[in-house]
Amino acid sequence: MAESASSVEALRVIPAQPPDCVLIDIMMPELDGHELCRRLRAMPALAATKLVMMSAKAYHFERKRAREMGADGFFQKPLESARFARELERLVADTLCVGFWGVRGTLPISRTDSVRYGGNTSCVSVSFPDGRLFVFDAGTGIKALSDELMAARVSRIDAALFISHPHWDHINALPFFAPLYVVGHQLAIYGPAQGDRSMRELLSAQMDGAYFPITVREFAADVSYHDLHEGEFEIARERIRTMLLVHPGNCLGYRLDHGDRSLCYVTDNELYPPGSSFHSPEYLEHLVDFARDTDLLITDCAYGDEEYPQRVNYGHSCVSQVVDFACRARAKRLCLMHHDPDQNDAAVDAKVSRAQALIEQRGAATVVCAPTERSEIEL
Repeated sequence: MAESASSVEALRVIPAQPPDCVLIDIMMPELDGHELCRRLRAMPALAATKLVMMSAKAYHFERKRAREMGADGFFQKPLESARFARELERLVADTLCVGFWGVRGTLPISRTDSVRYGGNTSCVSVSFPDGRLFVFDAGTGIKALSDELMAARVSRIDAALFISHPHWDHINALPFFAPLYVVGHQLAIYGPAQGDRSMRELLSAQMDGAYFPITVREFAADVSYHDLHEGEFEIARERIRTMLLVHPGNCLGYRLDHGDRSLCYVTDNELYPPGSSFHSPEYLEHLVDFARDTDLLITDCAYGDEEYPQRVNYGHSCVSQVVDFACRARAKRLCLMHHDPDQNDAAVDAKVSRAQALIEQRGAATVVCAPTERSEIEL
């Protein structure tokens, strides 16, 4: 480790022996931190070096300017040493943290036999080491995520929320996402329109004063709405692909590609078994291509195989078809979620055991699990 109080000297020394990370204060003599960051980022020798800005200046402009100059992260002073060390390590390693806040489907449950996996409906987050946040769906699990974000007292939350579809278990806890009511936070909401009804109209309809006493007009944060279709997009500097799924209404699956890692969030989705009059080999091939070689496949597995025959055309999948999909796609890790509300912890365990057995029979390398609420997976 080396330090320098001269930005001009740093420009000469740093490229000679490129470090893993450079910490830059904004307020420096000679060149200010933003200009130093810009010049360092332009050097090919430092392409793999993480440039991190630090400042006691809490203004959004400083964070935005740091990103524009090529900074990989921004830390606000004063710094708490243990947290700073932990987050800096994540940033240098470029680690993504995937958090599970709700893994149930249809409606939340509260029963003593379902405590381990939890009873909240769909919500999964992806935290980037530079502080950005992606959230997939706003089921009741988003309330726990909201509580954690507010407890952390983050000065500015910069988040993108991706809605798979506007069924209640995927949107009805959005009004309880507290950062929406705080000036200075920013939230971009993406999702599929339904016919002539935009994502903004769909979300505001459940908050029109009759169904919920607070309307979207009372959001104090900077909130934007974006209608998506099947395609490929660049959102918040990340590559996002979408695919229409087999479920009533327009429902999108999402794929996030970050460097050499990827994550797929595919719910709600019905995979019909071969032999069914509804089975489409073309759709399955398209879905497999969408999830090909993903590091983490998070997908709808609402039913055990024995339950599915009574639930055909409900818009959800069973274990054997989910395993077939994951193995065909060569997914490295398979996460089962959107569990039926009638299933207790033992029933979810049984689905995992069945999936493991099927994967072993195929000789595949996919690792399967059913994440519990508040669990995390690092990518």
